[in-house]
Amino acid sequence: MLNPALESIGLALPNLGDIDRQTITGAICTGTHGTGAHRQGIAAAVTGLTLVTADGSVVECSAEQHPDIFQAGRVSLGALGVITEVELQCVPAFRLHARESSADITEVLADIDTLVTDHDHVDIHWFPHTDRCLLKCNNEVATAPAGRAGQPLPSWRQALDDRFLSNTVYEQVNRLAALRPALVPRLNQISARALGARQFTDASWRVFCSPREVRFTESEYALPRHALRPVMAELRGWIAAERAPLPFPVEVRFAAADDVWLSTGYQRDNAYIAVHQFHRMDGTASFAAFEEIVTQHAGRPHWGKLHTLGAQQLRAAYPRFEDFLAVRDRLDPDRVFANDYLDRVLGP
Repeated sequence: MLNPALESIGLALPNLGDIDRQTITGAICTGTHGTGAHRQGIAAAVTGLTLVTADGSVVECSAEQHPDIFQAGRVSLGALGVITEVELQCVPAFRLHARESSADITEVLADIDTLVTDHDHVDIHWFPHTDRCLLKCNNEVATAPAGRAGQPLPSWRQALDDRFLSNTVYEQVNRLAALRPALVPRLNQISARALGARQFTDASWRVFCSPREVRFTESEYALPRHALRPVMAELRGWIAAERAPLPFPVEVRFAAADDVWLSTGYQRDNAYIAVHQFHRMDGTASFAAFEEIVTQHAGRPHWGKLHTLGAQQLRAAYPRFEDFLAVRDRLDPDRVFANDYLDRVLGP
């Protein structure tokens, strides 16, 4: 795995998503971003790529060498060729102090600008049909806090919280929700009240990444930061009015602008909102309502998650969309790498 390999030589990626099960090429091709108002997504750390194109040519690119292919290739959706090598701008390995606690979602959103300014990485998990959320604030530390908060979680606590409660028990909660959707508001109240506060300090990747064993479907959109509060208000209102059976939390994260052509963060600081549904339950109505709300606020969908937008809508959302298509036309004119998804989002 990449993260422990980097740690073994004293390095780390500056930001990560909340899982590390993807390949590095999959993570960058779909725009995996992590959280941190002053931190960019993983693709922004790419400084060089080697591509095997449709005709078998090997193309090495960077900001100086084939810069248009480089800019298109950092988030390429797999449309340009097979990535065989990635060069990443790493940073010295660092530690994060993690603080997790239950909070009132209305108060958190009211104070969100201060929160994302004062902390390196903020992650919010709101439980639908409740006023409670899990608030995660992670900060880089040169010197760990004194006492238990300055140490990694004990193995027993990690096994209890992250394996047993967050996966084994939560799987059963979601199975009950699938059998009795009307119970979801009550189940979410119980889940929200079960949240416990904790603090610990560990290697960055161990804090960023968590085990996710309960299967779910997900739709996530990037929004201009100022749109977060109105979008959350509309989403909360819809969920309450429809009594939408969503047993999974709605996640809110943040990332800084970058210059990657098809990155959701292209030239824009973003808030990200993700709606999840247990895989045994139908999320169609909730995802459709969510998409209708966010597309009214300049939302850009995460490329690796569920959405229904097509090329015409995405062209309006990405200023360099046509430039990306021009690179694609040059590297894969016969559409060797095409598939149904790419035909929809890029055009046939």
